[in-house]
Amino acid sequence: MKSKILSLLLIFPLLFSLLTPIHAGAIDNFEVVTPGEGCPVGEVNTAIGCISTSVDTTSGNSFFVSILRIAIGLGGGLALLLMLYGVFIVTTSAGIPDKLKEGKEVITSAISGLLFIILSVFLLRLIGVSILGIPGLL
Repeated sequence: MKSKILSLLLIFPLLFSLLTPIHAGAIDNFEVVTPGEGCPVGEVNTAIGCISTSVDTTSGNSFFVSILRIAIGLGGGLALLLMLYGVFIVTTSAGIPDKLKEGKEVITSAISGLLFIILSVFLLRLIGVSILGIPGLL
């Protein structure tokens, strides 16, 4: 339980720091970047790239779509890291049944989380785009 709380405390500040604009002159040794520099109009330059601030749903490049793409990518990356962690636990278990069980549970949880992400994107596209015809959604 403590490790889950610790990982949440480490992930959320990282997430918020990636989504904040890069301010000019914040760090002296790096290139000075002002918000909006190098990005098209209506987008903000962040640490992970340009994020749209528009609510225009016809272009497919709205704020919601930008955040959704980032969240899906982070979820998939986290699932990959958890699978690798589970494989590490299994390979270093030295035949201890409790460690083998723990590693298998981590791998199974990561795969089920990845399947949940994939199915949620599929359902979002099926219901949101194909059936309801919501423009600009993925």
